[in-house]
Amino acid sequence: MTGDPADSFIIRLARLEELPRLTEIELDAFATLADARGGSREAHALPESLLRQSLDDDLLFVAADKENQPIAFLAGTQSDEMLYIREIDVARAWQRKGVGRRLMATAIETARASRLRGVTLTTDRFVSFNAPFYARLGFSEIVDSDLVPELRKALHNEVSVGMGADRRVAMILRFT
Repeated sequence: MTGDPADSFIIRLARLEELPRLTEIELDAFATLADARGGSREAHALPESLLRQSLDDDLLFVAADKENQPIAFLAGTQSDEMLYIREIDVARAWQRKGVGRRLMATAIETARASRLRGVTLTTDRFVSFNAPFYARLGFSEIVDSDLVPELRKALHNEVSVGMGADRRVAMILRFT
């Protein structure tokens, strides 16, 4: 790849027939996260039903390469006047090229255009391309007492599948 990597992909809404590819991307990206955490926990992917819900809500975005094939995705859902980022994954070959940043910018822009109050997500507290990355985008940690039920449930579910409770954090980017 030559030139600016940002010129090598576009952001668009996902298509139904791309859902299997998005699962492949998520499983591929997991290897980078497992390496960063120093663990080998078994990879898992979002259930297709959650991807479909994001798709139906026009909150499933993909980064597509020059052949219009997905290389990354962001799945969101709207709740409590907030956009909740369920998942964001970038295929390993495309990591560290601004793809995740552009997907996040698209989600944030979509939330603002929809007049939502902000964007929330859950993530790993320590991995550099997780919480520290989101902090650079303007997100801040949500203290436990301020967690809405949906985020509390998301954190509980993440811990129940083996993610360390001390590593998980909910974050928010407030617009108002």
